[in-house]
Amino acid sequence: MRPPQSLRARLMAGILLPVVVLIAINGYSLYTRALVAANTAYDRTLLASAKVIGEQLDVVGYDAQAQLRATVPYSALEAFEADNRSRMVYRVSSLEGEMVSGYADLPRWRGKLPQRPPYAALVDFYDDLYGEAEVRVAVLLQPVVSERGRGMAVVQVAETLELRRELARQVLFDTLWRQAVLVVVIALVVWFVVQRATRPVRQLSSELQARPEGDLTPIETAGAPRELLPLVDATNEVMTRLQHLLDNQKRFVRDTSHQLRTPLAVLKTQVQSALRGDVEPRQALEEIQETVERATTLANQMLSLAKVEQLRQQPGAEVNDLSQVVRAIALELAPLIADKDIDFEIETVPAPVRAHDWMLRELARNLLHNAIRHVPAGRSLSVRVVADRNAAALTVADTGPGVSSELRSRLFQPFSAGDVRGGSGLGLAICHEIVRALGGTISLDNRENHGHTEGLDATVRLPLEENAP
Repeated sequence: MRPPQSLRARLMAGILLPVVVLIAINGYSLYTRALVAANTAYDRTLLASAKVIGEQLDVVGYDAQAQLRATVPYSALEAFEADNRSRMVYRVSSLEGEMVSGYADLPRWRGKLPQRPPYAALVDFYDDLYGEAEVRVAVLLQPVVSERGRGMAVVQVAETLELRRELARQVLFDTLWRQAVLVVVIALVVWFVVQRATRPVRQLSSELQARPEGDLTPIETAGAPRELLPLVDATNEVMTRLQHLLDNQKRFVRDTSHQLRTPLAVLKTQVQSALRGDVEPRQALEEIQETVERATTLANQMLSLAKVEQLRQQPGAEVNDLSQVVRAIALELAPLIADKDIDFEIETVPAPVRAHDWMLRELARNLLHNAIRHVPAGRSLSVRVVADRNAAALTVADTGPGVSSELRSRLFQPFSAGDVRGGSGLGLAICHEIVRALGGTISLDNRENHGHTEGLDATVRLPLEENAP
């Protein structure tokens, strides 16, 4: 697997690469402009030498019968040669191409004069080959007039390009080394700035690595740069969630070890008593069965409490109809209702809520089971599901003894049973955690009539799903 690239390397590459590319483009453009400037400067020399040659021409005859004569020594061009690195040659001919003087192997000019020549003369400049050497040629149409005639001469003066190119390269190299120094300076400045800019990231990494195992306290954001705040906030949120999960795990282990120790100790005592023959075998088995059922109920409820937290962390809950779930749970608990001869009444309307099906079933089961356990035999119990614009409300109204204000404040805490007649004290705690996970509320309210408690209303309000059909 390819190792990840460092942030510093990315910043250095992102800043220096465009600079190098721009310098390369600028260098090419500079070389081209320097070559054009050198051509412009040396073209003046070619034109001057062509004019000198043209001034030394003579003619006999007029127009078509004109015969040109030239007495131009090669030394006439020496004054125009810059140094021995370049070479100049010339050719003088008539308009028809008849050779008059100079180097016959210099290719004849066959072009056209520009409409707007750069100088006040009939001159043209072009690139050509002289043998195997590249040359720059100036061609001058020179009128020749004498006492004995009049005609037109074509004067070509060519110079090899070594000196021009050397001058352009010298300008380029003189500029490039300065730009190279500039690139080095930019690289050092960028490295220094990047080091300072990434220092908070390194400090944050060192701080996290130096933390002891299990330390999930939030990271301080006071000195963090503004660009790092989203990362720090997200990290703090993740650590808060992890801390919450660890706290729940520790609480579950602590409560499990504490709560299961008692029924297991009772079960061990009952088994030892049965083995010694202290009680009748049937009575011993009945006591053991009751203890096992109590321990099983306690374990199942503790697992349910842990599962609520697990489902809270899982996104993508589906939409369920609370009324259908409540009716299904009421049907499951119908045997318990019949055993106590309870006058049961249920009234529901469609109430779509976004929640895991298990959560809604566990919520309804614990509320109904708790109400059935506290309703005296032969009394009434009613269940209603209503919905308004914003929320669905589930109300379980029993005709039990109600709860005191002191007990109501702690009934939603784990292992706070309403009375000593039975129960683990986890049913309402499970309901409370489920309602919190779903963003709802739960309340316990006594129904009073002339100062007499007629029963207890357990009311749960959950947000309605707006987009549900």
